[in-house]
Amino acid sequence: DFVRKFVLDFFFEEKQNLRFDVYNVDTRSSNLSKHDFLGQMFCTLGEIIGSTVQPVTTCGRNPRDIATMQLCANKLDKKDFFGKSDPFLVFYRSNEDGTFTICHKTEVIKNNLNPVWQPFTIPVRALCNGDYDRTVKVDVYDWDRDGSHDFIGEFTTSYREVSRGQSQFNVYEVKRNFIKTESKRYFPACVTLLSFKVESELNVTSVALPSPGNPSQPTSLHYMSPYQMNAYAMALKAVGEIIQDYDSDKHFPAYGFGAKLPPDGKISHAFPLNSNTETPNCVGIEGVLEAYFQSLRTVQLYGPTNFAPVVNQVARCAAEVTDGSQYFVLLMITDGVISDMAQTKEAVVNAASLPMSIIIVGVGPAEFDAMEELDGDEVRVSSRGRIAERDIVQFVPFRDYIDRSGNQVLSMARLAKDVLAEIPDQLLSFMKSRGIEPRPPLPACSDSPSMSTTTTTTSTKPAPQERNRHA
Repeated sequence: DFVRKFVLDFFFEEKQNLRFDVYNVDTRSSNLSKHDFLGQMFCTLGEIIGSTVQPVTTCGRNPRDIATMQLCANKLDKKDFFGKSDPFLVFYRSNEDGTFTICHKTEVIKNNLNPVWQPFTIPVRALCNGDYDRTVKVDVYDWDRDGSHDFIGEFTTSYREVSRGQSQFNVYEVKRNFIKTESKRYFPACVTLLSFKVESELNVTSVALPSPGNPSQPTSLHYMSPYQMNAYAMALKAVGEIIQDYDSDKHFPAYGFGAKLPPDGKISHAFPLNSNTETPNCVGIEGVLEAYFQSLRTVQLYGPTNFAPVVNQVARCAAEVTDGSQYFVLLMITDGVISDMAQTKEAVVNAASLPMSIIIVGVGPAEFDAMEELDGDEVRVSSRGRIAERDIVQFVPFRDYIDRSGNQVLSMARLAKDVLAEIPDQLLSFMKSRGIEPRPPLPACSDSPSMSTTTTTTSTKPAPQERNRHA
């Protein structure tokens, strides 16, 4: 039995990744390479906090594993006189004697300082020879026709690092071999792992970007690029992936508002994204994303933007469970101003007495002054002479969190950290106001009650009658 206790700092608003490696100790050496690796597992601290004790699933080495990955780069050096650069990547496996052996080259992306390379597959043994911690060096070159390719920079990683998939750990600064001077400004370039998958005869582990949708207008905030997520999907993924760890069944009701629904074109301000009025729940945040993509293909986006119907919809659910066993978090994503401000303020005041919080993320260039009024940090929201019992609304414009280098992982981490920071205090304020004490720990073998339900809602800005802007 393992009895050592580890004390960790816990931050609700952050995704704190953990890795557990299991070794068979053969000697007293502190060098792990001297011992037999048995397996490993990855999880987040939030999953541990939000779950009962569960068996650990391990995954050992398999010599027939095949890894598939995709990478992109931002702000690479311009090397060509008449153009930009024609970048490609070269992967090297490190050898026991300190030398490196080339194991893969990507295709060349012509005239592009922000390339996105095609996914490629490589045997895990070729990449690291079965040693997950072995250094993998990646050089970035600018292709030249005569074969004298220009060196742009390099970075190092390991199979163990890339196997985490897309995360803040797999954004690599491209290091260049020049001495910085006062006359030369330095703008760091980076390479980002977009997706990773490993397949073997025993199991398939996948961490990848959501499947892109196909809205007709590339200028739309809902446009699904084949290379990156739009702002709506980024906000859903950033907040949802953290908060879903605290929901016991991972089933999230997801609604859209501001659209004409098939078959008769009826306008709705609270329709299930999965088109199932009886069961609007989606399985996991990935399920919410899939339902969002699918809804873009089936509904006609339409104004105005009314918040009150969805707030009231979630409030009705929260009103049914006020004993402290559940707490509801409503995530609303919008690119426009509120059309029913008076009704929304009244809905927020009513919801402030319920086990419920509201997160509003504004996307796009619109002015969001009305949203600031709902975020009662300075002046508590009021309606018809009634003041909200608690401050339950947090609003942020997504544009304030976008990384200047275009790195989506950093943008998502910054957004999630800020919008979720107030949730623990809001939950505690409700529990204290109702005199609800924490429940005693449950036996490891029993089922845990649902402690959180997250309802995710997407919305957009009011638009002219025929413009495709809402979801």
